[in-house]
This record gives sequence, structure tokens and C-alpha cells, in this order.
Amino acid sequence: MTGELSIYEICLRMVLAVVFAGFIGFDREFKNRPAGIRTHILVGIGAVLIAMIQKEITNTALTIAQDQPELGDVIRADEARLIAQVVSGIGFLGAGTIVVTKQVVRGLTTAASLWTVAGLGLAIGMGNYRIAIVGFVGIMLVLTVLKRVINVPTLKKT
Repeated sequence: MTGELSIYEICLRMVLAVVFAGFIGFDREFKNRPAGIRTHILVGIGAVLIAMIQKEITNTALTIAQDQPELGDVIRADEARLIAQVVSGIGFLGAGTIVVTKQVVRGLTTAASLWTVAGLGLAIGMGNYRIAIVGFVGIMLVLTVLKRVINVPTLKKT
């Protein structure tokens, strides 16, 4: 099959997702936020799995189309179809981490971190390692450094 993933490549993608998502999840858990290390790792692994499945579906469709050109007009594979479902599905999971009480909203950063972990998982699963690495560094900087560097005063309603 054209472009079939080796077991080494599959394991590399999974391990990378666990490491990246684990660091982000550790930050959330360390700060006692609703979704911690396990949730983030599961989101990352799930996104990698779905991205790799999408790659395999596309590769299989391409192989069939190459082997049987008469089916070229019938065979369809959209590389973005399953990925789009991950992006929207993670929104529901993230919404569960957001809590509003007495005009105070909590959990937005955790919801955003779950969404970005899904993005990292998709990038890793599709084999876009440079994008995933740069994204991971950016996410970690936002979660660990940004608040110390930029002091934004909060507005309190009386």
C-alpha cells in the first residue's frame, strides 16, 4: 500500500503525543484545573489515532485509484473530513471544563488547552512534526511564562 505507516512511525507519533499532551496536562493539573494530565494525554492520543486513520483511509483510496484507474471517478477520500470532526468534538469536551458562578468564568484556559492538544495530536498524527513542535513550544510559553511577563489588571465589578 502506498505510504503505509510503519509500526515505528505509529509508535513515534503516539509517544510524541503522550509527551507533549502530558506536559500540557501536567501544567493544568499542577494548577488544580478541571482537566489534568490524563485527560490531555487521552485527547492527544485520540487526535493522533484519528489523524493516522484518516491518512490510512486516504492512502488506501489512492492505492485503489492507482491500481484500478477505471474507479478513479468513484473513489473519494477527503483528508480533512475526520480531522474536522475532532476539532468540533473537542469543543464539547472543552465546554465541560468551563464553569460560570457569580459572574466569574473559570476553565477557559483549560478548555483552550484541550483544544490545542487536539491540534497538536492532529499535526503529529498527520506527520507534521515541525508544526507540532513549534505549536507545543508556543502553548507551553503561554501556559507557563505569559502571565509572569504580562501583568493584566483584572476588572472587578462591585
